[in-house]
Amino acid sequence: MALIPTAVVLRPKIGTHKPSGTIIVARDAQNVELKKGEVFDEGDARATNSQRNSDEEFFDEGDALAMSPRRKSDDLEKMIQEARAQLSQDAKLLDESLLEILNRIKVIKEQLDKLDSNNRFLQN
Repeated sequence: MALIPTAVVLRPKIGTHKPSGTIIVARDAQNVELKKGEVFDEGDARATNSQRNSDEEFFDEGDALAMSPRRKSDDLEKMIQEARAQLSQDAKLLDESLLEILNRIKVIKEQLDKLDSNNRFLQN
C-alpha cells in the first residue's frame, strides 16, 4: 500500500477584540469628554463659564446622550402607575386562564374516570 500525501488544513486563528463595555466616569471628575476628541477641564481656556460652572451637560444633536430622554419625577410616577395597572391586569388575566385550565383538567379527569369504569364493566 502506498501512502498518499495529504495537505494539513489549519484553521485561521480567532482574532481578539476589545470589549465594548460602558465606561463609567464619576460626576465630579475634572476631565469630562463632551464630544469625541474634545475634553474640557476647569482650567481650560476653551471652556465657557457656563460649561465650567454648570451642572448641565451639553451634547451635539447626533450624540446618543442628547437623544436619551430626561424624565421628570411626574412623568416617572405616571409611568410607574401605568406599569402597575398593566401588571395588575395581566395578573388577573393569568389567574382567569389558570382557573380555566384547572376546570378543563377536572372535566377531563371525570371523563377518564367514567371511561375507566365502563372499561372495567365491559371486561367483566
